[in-house]
Amino acid sequence: MNSKSGYVAIVGRPNVGKSTLINHLIGQKIAITSKKPQTTRHALLGIWTEGEEQIVFVDTPGIHQGKKAINRHMNRAAWQSMDYVDIIVQVSEAGRFDDEDTRIAEGTLQTGKPVIQVLNKIDHFKDKSALLAALQTVQEKGAWADIVPVSAKSGQNLDALLHVLRARLPEQAWLFDEEQITTANLRFMAAEIVREKLFRYLHQEIPYELGVIIERYQEDERLVQIDATIIVERDSQKGIVIGKGGKTLQLIGRTAREDLEKMLEKKVMLRNFVKVKDNWRDNDQIIHSMGLGSGSETP
Repeated sequence: MNSKSGYVAIVGRPNVGKSTLINHLIGQKIAITSKKPQTTRHALLGIWTEGEEQIVFVDTPGIHQGKKAINRHMNRAAWQSMDYVDIIVQVSEAGRFDDEDTRIAEGTLQTGKPVIQVLNKIDHFKDKSALLAALQTVQEKGAWADIVPVSAKSGQNLDALLHVLRARLPEQAWLFDEEQITTANLRFMAAEIVREKLFRYLHQEIPYELGVIIERYQEDERLVQIDATIIVERDSQKGIVIGKGGKTLQLIGRTAREDLEKMLEKKVMLRNFVKVKDNWRDNDQIIHSMGLGSGSETP
């Protein structure tokens, strides 16, 4: 049997479950997730390998409206990912195909590449007839290569999605080693884990105005030392991140350190600092220091 491999872009509006889908398909957490939209800011590669076949998933930021430099970089990362892939998967929420979904669908279908529409969150449906109606609505929205209803959260019907993708892979050598599951480096993963905890423990609006830069990543056989700077836009936000008596920052640091130790299988010394950088989301230099707009994940 000849080997098959290819790139698959996972695109869609924010909060439809793209990162959760990739984590379940890969079988390991490589992308941070949150109930809040716009959690993903980078195009991140996750690699699935089985038998003679390899799929390189490109997890992209949610395509959204936004005027700041960071919004432009996120949207550009998502659209540019479609330039080099073999297959595009648009993830939408079953029963809710809105104007933003339609705009994204029009853009993906114009690429001329096979576009598979994945209807996520079907576990929310108790009535099968309502799900069939949702499928019919989406079917009328475009000339899809296929439509696959799934639940990324529960893993329902992901085998069917893999079957559809595997059938469309080009015949060519693997793109990465069998053991590799992501191209993200450890410094990047450390920043993402800290940012995930910020999303988890802070209230609704503040996480969107936060960024994380790893200032130091030093590793030896027994210990990893990491210094992370959490960037906020206002002094009031700094106080919220730190919390009363430093308790919020301690909670973020402790839970991030525990996740890092599981991932790295080593003891981790994590130090978090909070700095105010006015309007940093419009500062290209800071945005590039976080890896956005650098093109580092493009093959």
